[in-house]
Amino acid sequence: MRSTLVLVLLALAACRERSDATPAPAPPAPRKPLAPVAGITPVEGEVVLRDVAFRSSEKLAELRIHYTTLGTLARDAAGHATNAILILHGTTGSGHQFLQKQFADVLFGPGQPLDARTHFIILPDDIGHGASSKPSDGLRARFPHYGYHDMVAAEHELAARLGADHLRLVMGTSMGCMHSWMWAETWPDQMDAVMPLACLPIAIAGRNRWWRKMIIDGIEQDPAWQHGDYREQPQQAMRFAADIFFIAGANPIERQQVLPTAAAADADLADRVPKFIASHDANDMLYAVASSADYDPSRDLEKIVAPVTYVNSADDFINPPELGIAEHEIKRVAHGTFVMIPASATTHGHGTHTWAALWQDKLVELLARSDHLR
Repeated sequence: MRSTLVLVLLALAACRERSDATPAPAPPAPRKPLAPVAGITPVEGEVVLRDVAFRSSEKLAELRIHYTTLGTLARDAAGHATNAILILHGTTGSGHQFLQKQFADVLFGPGQPLDARTHFIILPDDIGHGASSKPSDGLRARFPHYGYHDMVAAEHELAARLGADHLRLVMGTSMGCMHSWMWAETWPDQMDAVMPLACLPIAIAGRNRWWRKMIIDGIEQDPAWQHGDYREQPQQAMRFAADIFFIAGANPIERQQVLPTAAAADADLADRVPKFIASHDANDMLYAVASSADYDPSRDLEKIVAPVTYVNSADDFINPPELGIAEHEIKRVAHGTFVMIPASATTHGHGTHTWAALWQDKLVELLARSDHLR
């Protein structure tokens, strides 16, 4: 896997002219300036990768990777980064999700585990997500079909361009969890610690593949999708996608308490679905869900040398605990520890990964036990 990803990275960084590359899409409209987080104003920017060749053999003349950072990069006497933290988001998300109170107010404040005064926190928007290049920028279904290998290679190039040649921590949630496994295998000496949250270190299969394929088929089989050339969002497809996302992400205990009657549940759903449709694009979602097809870190787990604390929650529909896969695979990681957070009314299903108070203590332990490697 390492050699393949490195080749992809080299292709992403290349600046050779390619006349057959798809023209660059128009950049998105500027986003509203971000409010300070833990007393520090986030900095937004983008790197531009030119003449990019994807693993699908498609090409793009210009690929924009947007990012948000907190704090200032520090270097040692040899010029290597010492305090960089890379945090990777989930499917259809963006780096901005980590600026929410349930994450940032628990981790980034003074004296907290990832204090933004003493760390340089990098929050990328992956290919196809946030303010990075994506189908909805104008190319629609002509946008290259990217996979996790392309995304991880672009993340690595972003970190390099920001001067983060070494990372104190690689952390990821959901899709970002999967990306963190790939980082740990491909560049094992470039990080001190790894914290994957809410995924499995195996290929997408079983029920996990089912719900993704359902969304893909639901979009492609909606006549209003028009092979990606719709002028208005295909409503039937997006309603179906919303339904699947809500089921896959919910905590059944908490939902039963909050929505104790049929009327309450119906009203909640009726409120959620239009908001979901208004905030998502069908092509972007189709590409994002399909991108997981090339993911399978299971062959190279023994290559990981950094300490790993791997966290799932027992109420996660997408990564159900009864599979026992996490407990089995973590034994192959030399310095790996697995934590299963019990389901309760205070957990959040698959989304437990973003409620940092539920696993903050595990992060503190990981940083402590990785200190001797620095």
